[in-house]
Amino acid sequence: MIKTAIFGKLGGLVLVLILLLVGLGQITDLVNERQGQRSLAVQSVGKSLAGSQTLLGPLLQRACTEEWFVTVDKKTTTERREFKRYAAPTVLNVNGTNQLESRSRGLHATQVFTLKSNISAQWENLESLKGGAERANSQIKCEPATMLLAVSDARGIRLANVKINGAAQTVQSDTLNPTYQRGIHVRLAENTDFSAPIDAQIDLELLGTERFSVVPLGNATQINLTSNWPHPSFDGQFLPSERKITDKGFEASWRVSSLASTAQQDVMKQRRLCESGDALAVDRVSTASPAVESVSTGCVETLGVAFIDPINTYSLSNRATKYGLLFIALTFVAVGLFEFMKSLRVHPIQYFLVGAAISIFFLLLVSLSEHLAFAVAYSIASSACALLLAYYASHILGSWKRGLPFGLGIAMLYGLLYVLLQLEQTALVVGAIALFIVLAAVMALTRKVDWYGKFKNSAQLQS
Repeated sequence: MIKTAIFGKLGGLVLVLILLLVGLGQITDLVNERQGQRSLAVQSVGKSLAGSQTLLGPLLQRACTEEWFVTVDKKTTTERREFKRYAAPTVLNVNGTNQLESRSRGLHATQVFTLKSNISAQWENLESLKGGAERANSQIKCEPATMLLAVSDARGIRLANVKINGAAQTVQSDTLNPTYQRGIHVRLAENTDFSAPIDAQIDLELLGTERFSVVPLGNATQINLTSNWPHPSFDGQFLPSERKITDKGFEASWRVSSLASTAQQDVMKQRRLCESGDALAVDRVSTASPAVESVSTGCVETLGVAFIDPINTYSLSNRATKYGLLFIALTFVAVGLFEFMKSLRVHPIQYFLVGAAISIFFLLLVSLSEHLAFAVAYSIASSACALLLAYYASHILGSWKRGLPFGLGIAMLYGLLYVLLQLEQTALVVGAIALFIVLAAVMALTRKVDWYGKFKNSAQLQS
């Protein structure tokens, strides 16, 4: 009879745990679904306005054609090849101010930036734009050189003024480049002296969402960026050499040499701009053998910043639900200890209701955080569940003197979870230490318990 009672109770608790795990799984799926809806809303804003932006240029290019005669069996034909020559700037400076504001689609918001920048570029000469003959006795014809400035999404261009050697230029849409098609270009004069230096000044106003990146195209590239966004996430292949982050925004500076970057080679090889702005680095060992280079899938190297929201309610809620099973297990341990220590009778259905209250906290958190600040939503949801469990436990455990400490313990668990959600780098170590302390406390409190006697008395009580 005793064994039957014990195994019956354990079987009931296992069934309760399975049901609660199914419920937690449903809540997790709901969080993922809502997070997917947020991603769609962000994409919708990008489609209506402009997406993440990557700036490439200015870059000088020139389209050329080489023609030559070929005689086969006394029959002469003309063959030709078309190619482009490129000239990256010797010095490239980008100075910009980035102002952000929130745009919403329904319940979901994303960050939209307006970049106002001055771009200056200098070329020592344009010798690299001169056509190079590959055939003897061939003729080369080249079009006038053009200067391009490419972006990921040309819809974000609000203003573009270009001066070359102090003279204002006519800016035209398109880049005349087969790979970097979105952007603007200006045509250099046909009588441009390719042996003389050239200076370009560009005033650019650009809109985008969530991320801004720059290709460090110059032999020496200097980028200075200021913004009113206090939570930047610097990414790409180069981190800022200097940065200052305050509650009012950030200032960041990058200094990149072509000796440390493959950006120029990437552009000359017409590698693509990655859509996300966090381009994967081109495989540094690709020059080791032609076979390795042929499978290289790298993008143009970039540097930049993502304007992330550190309090993303869905990511925090998703992280919180991962602790759901642990919360239920600790709560069941607490109820079980009261049951055995005080010789009480707690039915598996009562365990289920306690676990359901723990689970409903995560659903309350997700739903409330869509309308309130995350901290406020968390406070309301945790307080409501802790009070409910304290009230219920005072009845199933026989008195308020047992129910109140139980509710206080649940409140402490919720407080610990909130701390863990705010910690990203140290969440694991803090969580591990907290679990160790809980385990040590349970062991200390039960160190003198006669478990055989307690189990026997409990089983007799159940029967």
